[in-house]
Amino acid sequence: MIRLRLYTTLGCHLCEQMQALVTMLSCVDIVFEPVEISADEALMQRYGTRIPVLLDGADDRAREALEGRVDADDVADWLASKGWLDRSAFEAFSRSPGVRETPGARLVAGRRVLGQKG
Repeated sequence: MIRLRLYTTLGCHLCEQMQALVTMLSCVDIVFEPVEISADEALMQRYGTRIPVLLDGADDRAREALEGRVDADDVADWLASKGWLDRSAFEAFSRSPGVRETPGARLVAGRRVLGQKG
C-alpha cells in the first residue's frame, strides 16, 4: 500500500479531481493522507496557490510533486515515473466517451463542475 500526502483545503474541487484520477489510474492500493492547509499559516504560505499538492509519503522535500490543475496525461506520467500506472486503465479512460473529462464531473453552462446537482 502506497501512502501519498495531499495538501488540500475544504471544498477544493481540484483536489477531488486529482484524487479521483490517481485512484482510477493507479495499479497499486493508495491511501491519501490529507493535510488541511487553512489551519496553519506556514502551510498557507507554502501551498496556498499551489493546491492540490500530492507528494509520495511524508517527504515534504520530494522533488516530484503532482500539483495544481492536472489532467489524465499529467497523472499518468507521474504514476508511470513511479511504476504505479495501470496502463490498461489509462488506455480505457483515454478511449472512453468524453475523453479527459473528470470522473464525477458534469457540464453546467459549458463548464465542468464536480459535486451534486444543485
